[in-house]
Amino acid sequence: MLAAGLLLTSCNDFEELNVNPVAASGDQVQVEYFINNSIISAQMNPDVAERSFILYWKVAAHYQEGSSLSAGGYNDGWTTAYYNQVASWLNAANTAIDVANGHISSDKKQPYTENLLQVARIWRAYLMSEMSDNFGPIPINAFQGENPDFSSEKDVYYFILAELKDASAKLDPSVTNPDRLKVLDPAYAYDYAKWRKYANSLRLRLAMRLSEADPAKAKAEFEEAAASSDLLLNMSDIFKVQEKPGWDALTGVMSREWNMQYLSQTLFNTYFNLGGVESVNQLGSSYHAAIKPKNWMGQKFENHFATLTNNPSAGYWFNGLPHAIDPRAYKAFTIPGDFTNPNFSNYPSWTTDARNTKRQLVDDNGGVVKEIDATNTWNSAGNGSWGAKGAKNRVYSYPGTIPRMSQQFRASQSERIFFGPWETYFLIAEAALRGWNTPMTAKEAYEAGIASNFTYWSVPMGAYLSSNEYNRNGTSVSWDHTAEPPSTYPMQYENGYTGAQDVAMIKYPDNHQYKNGSVKNDHLTKIITQKYIAQFPWLPLEAWSDHRRLGLPFFENPAVENPLPNLPALTSSNYMESKKEFFPQRLRYPSSLPNTNTNGYRQAVEFLGGADEVTTPLWWAKK
Repeated sequence: MLAAGLLLTSCNDFEELNVNPVAASGDQVQVEYFINNSIISAQMNPDVAERSFILYWKVAAHYQEGSSLSAGGYNDGWTTAYYNQVASWLNAANTAIDVANGHISSDKKQPYTENLLQVARIWRAYLMSEMSDNFGPIPINAFQGENPDFSSEKDVYYFILAELKDASAKLDPSVTNPDRLKVLDPAYAYDYAKWRKYANSLRLRLAMRLSEADPAKAKAEFEEAAASSDLLLNMSDIFKVQEKPGWDALTGVMSREWNMQYLSQTLFNTYFNLGGVESVNQLGSSYHAAIKPKNWMGQKFENHFATLTNNPSAGYWFNGLPHAIDPRAYKAFTIPGDFTNPNFSNYPSWTTDARNTKRQLVDDNGGVVKEIDATNTWNSAGNGSWGAKGAKNRVYSYPGTIPRMSQQFRASQSERIFFGPWETYFLIAEAALRGWNTPMTAKEAYEAGIASNFTYWSVPMGAYLSSNEYNRNGTSVSWDHTAEPPSTYPMQYENGYTGAQDVAMIKYPDNHQYKNGSVKNDHLTKIITQKYIAQFPWLPLEAWSDHRRLGLPFFENPAVENPLPNLPALTSSNYMESKKEFFPQRLRYPSSLPNTNTNGYRQAVEFLGGADEVTTPLWWAKK
């Protein structure tokens, strides 16, 4: 049940009020207090951040490994914590709207009150989309009663899109704010021109969400928003909130030391060789001896690494650094043993695990079969069930042996991004590809999106945009290069147990969720591949949503060396296929909802059109 009250946890301006906020005096209640509270609280305190942002969103987006949601798992406590939190953020936003309307109809109106009303509506629209994209049907009018009615996802999205259109149009950027007001907006300091850009680009995002389920509505909404000259296209327009150390809502969303934040298998395969930028030109001379030839697959340890998965790198340990790799990879993740790198993460700080690069592969009795030194190697952690192989492998999921996310995102010193300019460009590129009216061509927008993200990462573009090199999924960067890769390609490898070398024919994975697996390098695959890389690490919910909507980019199946009880559809006989039912589609509602709001829960499940399960697709993700 969504709470009807409001608990002010982050606003220092006043205590929680036991009065009607609309009727209270202007000295007691101001619209900006509620907006500030909602935005700050939505940064997520460490408890809900770990459960939802990391263990749900990042895992579902394959931005990090974990066998919870990605293997169909579910934790009611985690979900309840998030559900209650997002309800409280929405309560604060909705109260801001109520207070603003009350002030406008009375003598408490300030010159900026109308604008604050529109800001609150825009922010509420985002929060509603976040909640709906996790659960599906939610109450539109959740604050008008203790047991609100639930609305279909279609109705929710239509409401949100209408709100964004109207609120953006009613913003007046010419209004001047007092200095005291600016500090109560942690995102834009009440720069109304930037709020309008955010609203319009958010409308692009949510219109595109409907591309498969309601293409006519998606096109109409997108074209209208894209026709505006006010879009979020510059680095100065990024919707971001400064993090700070501590244990409150502004604490870094990825700051918990016990979350390992390993390089995922999906990112490993996506980064690998993409753009053709050679490691020798990215890394100092001390790393060069570890760089492997272009045709090197690695060491094969078939008795210790899972093979019952469609991961194209399954069974291999890459005993060095890639010949070429997307230049953002070494910025996002640090190389094992790279202790002089200022962004190397020593977490968890109470152990020396991050600095221990030597681990063993053992036999059934615990005897050492092989000791591996992971210094200057590049591998990904495991996903799914590795069974007996995992029990004998002390390397594949250990802080000192696998690249882990840069410390710059873990120290509560970053700015959490909710919308970056690269996303606007990639949305325009996809729309143009669909034949919709857009302010630039698909190629122009695609390349601008990549350039924007390279600017964020402070890496040089070089010849990246002209590269015809395939990554391990069979996708290249160059817009003009749409030749499909061969079915297989030869790679040298070493038998990890004997040292004997041989050649293997490696198969590019078939992504059956997109054009039945027949296409790996068309324009849409390129757009979503680049968008997926660009959204890391701040926007895992968007990456997950793109995969639910399109089946792009390619996600490998969880390994099924042992059956996965929460993904019974995925078996040892079909693991080479890629199907929607092999991946999480949503969060189940909290277990308390059927009891606290029986009618609302019944409505929600009816609108969902399937069981209240993790694998039930949302309306906009159904094909």
